[in-house]
Amino acid sequence: MSLVAIKARIHQPPRSAMQSGRANTQEWVLEFAPAGPRRLDPLTGWIGSGQTRRQLRLCFPTREAAVAYAVAQAIPYEVEEPARSRPIKPKVYADNFRTNRPDNWTH
Repeated sequence: MSLVAIKARIHQPPRSAMQSGRANTQEWVLEFAPAGPRRLDPLTGWIGSGQTRRQLRLCFPTREAAVAYAVAQAIPYEVEEPARSRPIKPKVYADNFRTNRPDNWTH
């Protein structure tokens, strides 16, 4: 079996849709692209492949560290720039009951 040069993707993961915070979005991740399609195992009925690199996910503190690792290991890579994020406006539940609200509370 010959080793095929599989391209890696270096990116910052997006924030989770389940919460409003930005936890785990500051690090850079190196992931490998799939080399081929998944296939059905006739014995168990599970879907899988023989690619172990697809399961590998390496995290780095900076983009430069991830690129340096890919260069040192001779891994072809592409860098995906992160999308611009909007600033988080902190919200406080107690503000709903302030006496000096700028607008009326309708409910």
